[in-house]
Amino acid sequence: QVQLVESGGGLVQPGGSLRLSCAASASSFRINAMGWYRQAPGKQRELVAVITSDGSTDYGDSVKGRFTIPRDNSKNTVYLQMNSLKPEDTADYYCNARVKHVLCVNDYWGQGTQGTVSS
Repeated sequence: QVQLVESGGGLVQPGGSLRLSCAASASSFRINAMGWYRQAPGKQRELVAVITSDGSTDYGDSVKGRFTIPRDNSKNTVYLQMNSLKPEDTADYYCNARVKHVLCVNDYWGQGTQGTVSS
């Protein structure tokens, strides 16, 4: 099992910044990738950013150049640094951890944290 505890989020004005945190606890197996997804009202959940165990990163097109996904391996924690925020970034943000087993892939999710960009 993997447990994910998120923190951060809140209300920020357009052009501002927010930083989300996700701490992972895993028992007896290795997390292959961690990432952030978001879901706005009436829309499907979409990828925001992901970082693999070897440090490779990928970003959704709408956040490239504005968001980064740093991590602290000593704390088993990933962050989502969101800069130059726009109203369309308003969404519930979910942390994800992916574990690849021999025969299957398991995805684990955090409880979600809300980010609101509004003046």
